[in-house]
Amino acid sequence: MSLLQEAIIYLVAAIIAVPISKRLGFGSVLGYLAAGIIIGPFGLRFIRDPEHILHFAELGVVFLLFIIGLELQPSRLWVLRRMVFGLGSAQVGLSAIVIGLLAWTYGFTPTAAAVSGLILALSSTAFVLQLLAEKKQLTTVHGRAAFSILLFQDLAVIPLIALLPLIGSGTSGESQFDPLMVGISLASIAGLIIGGHFLLRPLLRIVAHSKLPELFTATALLVVIGAALFMQFAGMSMVLGAFIAGMLLADSEYRHELEADLAPFKGLLLGLFFIAVGMSVNIGLLLEEPKTILLFVVGLMAAKAIVLYPLAKAFGLCNTKGALSLAAVLSQGGEFAFVLFAVVAREQIIDTTQIDRLILAVAISMLLTPVVYLIIEYVTGRMGEKDDAEYDEMEDVGNAVIIAGFGRIGQIIGRLLRIKGQSFTALEIDSSQVDVIRRYGSKVYFGDAGRLDLLRAAGADRAKLLVLAIDDVEAS
Repeated sequence: MSLLQEAIIYLVAAIIAVPISKRLGFGSVLGYLAAGIIIGPFGLRFIRDPEHILHFAELGVVFLLFIIGLELQPSRLWVLRRMVFGLGSAQVGLSAIVIGLLAWTYGFTPTAAAVSGLILALSSTAFVLQLLAEKKQLTTVHGRAAFSILLFQDLAVIPLIALLPLIGSGTSGESQFDPLMVGISLASIAGLIIGGHFLLRPLLRIVAHSKLPELFTATALLVVIGAALFMQFAGMSMVLGAFIAGMLLADSEYRHELEADLAPFKGLLLGLFFIAVGMSVNIGLLLEEPKTILLFVVGLMAAKAIVLYPLAKAFGLCNTKGALSLAAVLSQGGEFAFVLFAVVAREQIIDTTQIDRLILAVAISMLLTPVVYLIIEYVTGRMGEKDDAEYDEMEDVGNAVIIAGFGRIGQIIGRLLRIKGQSFTALEIDSSQVDVIRRYGSKVYFGDAGRLDLLRAAGADRAKLLVLAIDDVEAS
């Protein structure tokens, strides 16, 4: 089957399944997963080999981590430090212990149980953020807590990938530790950070001066994929490279334009990723061992929920309603489980039969999460309690005023707002003007305010006032 024929199948399946799923209130993610199951090797068999498309679709996760990096300004990370490194580390550590003990009780070896616990403690960044974004709950207390935990989990993936080959060498009795490779990995991270700091902004500035939108989009793609491949060549995770590149540009004037340009690619590739995950679900194994698989799924989701609920309460982040929502939305296994269990299989740390069961349990837990979350929403909706925990103060999040055009008039309005202590987001299409204004310390972002996707990226849906200060009458 040709690539174009496969593309038609993916598009038709998504166009049919996703609207139905959203109409039923399950969200788009479950629709993509259902589409994958239907067209995959265990359904109608339109696609017989999902592995080749799964590797390509992982770029969706790469783009997602880049955009997360873009939104993660140092000031925001500092504000979230308690949730990221406190709540996040506690969730991963305690979930790994509980799941590991369950696996050991089931008959796993101590090493296999520990590795399984660490991998299954991770939740799905792509899945959860998409689900919360669709329900407009990313800015709620439990939404921010979920984001913080997922961020720590994404950071924890990196040492896990490095650790698994060492565990494998320990179980086989052969030492595979290579100090040179460790040095290369550290040098690669330092090189990406230093090189990105000095090269990314000048590169984007040169491209912005060309005033060709398609060239800016091509450059954005080059930055993300280039950083991801750089890390992959260094023997590390692609998502780490994309995440670092995003963080390096988080305070740049091109942040909103980059996010708007990459959003369609992220959305399509994430959809394809979920379809590929659905195609990977081994329905045959589920039919052969329904009790075992059900035990794995219930054990996984229950263990994570049991850990998350008291943690949320103990950290004082959520009330009962928020804690239940947090426990439900993070109860599934993560997309990195597919990557990490592939490494585990290669290193022969866990028996392949058990790996197949665990992968199937992860996929089914992802399928069940929207349903479980819908039930929790119904239950908490009937509770009189409001999600009223206080937020930390955070700068540059959803400014109430957006100034479209930061020429002479826009700057006058900006000065008046600053005198009144009112924060604002300024957008300017002239890159030369952006450079000049930034030299004088004002914060302005490069981008065409006439683009709806750019306005959304700048937070226009949360703004109270839009000031139109564009010189060109036709453009305004």
